[in-house]
Formats: sequence, structure tokens, C-alpha cells
Amino acid sequence: MALLLSLETSTQYCSAALHDDGGLVASEVIETPRSAASQLAVMVDEIFRTSNIKPGELAGVIVTSGPGSYTGLRIGVATAKGLCYALDIPLVSVNTLELIAFQFLEMLSGKKELGHNSLLCPMLDARRMEVYCALMDQNLNYKEQVQAKVIDEESFRNILEVNPVFFFGDGAGKCREIIKHANSHFFPGVAPLASSLGTIGYRKWKEGVFEDLVLFEPFYLKDFLIKKPDLN
Repeated sequence: MALLLSLETSTQYCSAALHDDGGLVASEVIETPRSAASQLAVMVDEIFRTSNIKPGELAGVIVTSGPGSYTGLRIGVATAKGLCYALDIPLVSVNTLELIAFQFLEMLSGKKELGHNSLLCPMLDARRMEVYCALMDQNLNYKEQVQAKVIDEESFRNILEVNPVFFFGDGAGKCREIIKHANSHFFPGVAPLASSLGTIGYRKWKEGVFEDLVLFEPFYLKDFLIKKPDLN
């Protein structure tokens, strides 16, 4: 039996879940923006209480590594590392865009057939017309690495001439009116959730793919800039 706690705080959603050998035991989700700081510990306590599991029974903690919200990632990773230090258990991380892509494939399973050459483009909203995105095949192999991309009418045009591309995640909605190619398909309502994170993380845990607790940091993708207030 491998009890793993999953924490997902990279977007406006905040979620936690407990899995046993990859099977979901319990989960909590809050959709209130910027709720991770005040609610994450409460959610974790509630999961332990409702599942009648003690923290000392955990075999590891899984956390999304980013990209995503700077503050959310910092809180999620700090909480995960704190638990791993205290309980002397390993930390597993999963890229947020890979998690969204995995969820998208699960969502379509049995409902829609993807063409053999269809590509996946998970998108997280950054600012203005910028998104954090990557391009993957249906086995989640990268065709274009994770990047911060400003979207305009020419974005992905060369790829769309050859491949259908499925855009999804909270960054996809604002791109629907810009990317008009017939091979583009949009599913904006896909948010990363800890209930799916535990499934991917369990696979990595079994393979022994652990993070260094001292060196591991969230994948912010872009530097976090603090603007000084204008006092004039």
C-alpha cells in the first residue's frame, strides 16, 4: 500500500487529494482565487480526518511544479517540502501543463476520437495575450517545450497547416478569438486537479523519480517582478 498526498496550487483552483496505489481515496477542491495560503492546510487536515489516515502513514507527497501562479506554486511547494522533511518521505513533482494534458485525454476518453496526427496544446493564462504553453503528441511527448508565448493571428500557423491542434486550459479561452484556423479546436474548461495529479505522481513514485528536497524549486518559467508603488 502506497498512500500519497497530492497538492495542486498552480492556478486559481486549489486542490488536495489522497491516493492509495494510484486509486483516489479522498479529495478537496476550492475554486476561490488566491485561496491556497489560507485553505491548503485546512484541506489537507480535512482529507486526513475524513479518510481516517494519519500523516505518518504517507509514503510520499506529489506537487505540481509549474508553470503557473507564482504565489500559488510557492505555497504548494513549501507545504509539500515541509511535509516531506517532517515525515522523511520523498517528494514527486509533475509539470502543470503535463497534468492538464493528461486530464484532457481522460476527459475525451470514449467521447471523442482524436486523429492520429492531432497535437495537444495545454495553455495557462499569463497576462494580456500571453500564455504558458507547450505542444505535445497524444503520448505526452513534447513537440515544443514549455514556453511563455504571446498569442497573435500567426501563432501555431505552420503547425496548424499540417496538424489539428487541441487547445485547452484556462489560457485557451482568450485565444479562441485570435487563432481562427480550421484545424484549431478549443476546450478552455480544463483546470489542473490534485485528483488526477495523484495518478501521474504515483507512476513516478513507483519509478523512484524523486526531487532533491534541498534543491527543488517551482518552475516559475518567468522571473517574478515586484512593482514598487508610485509615490508621486
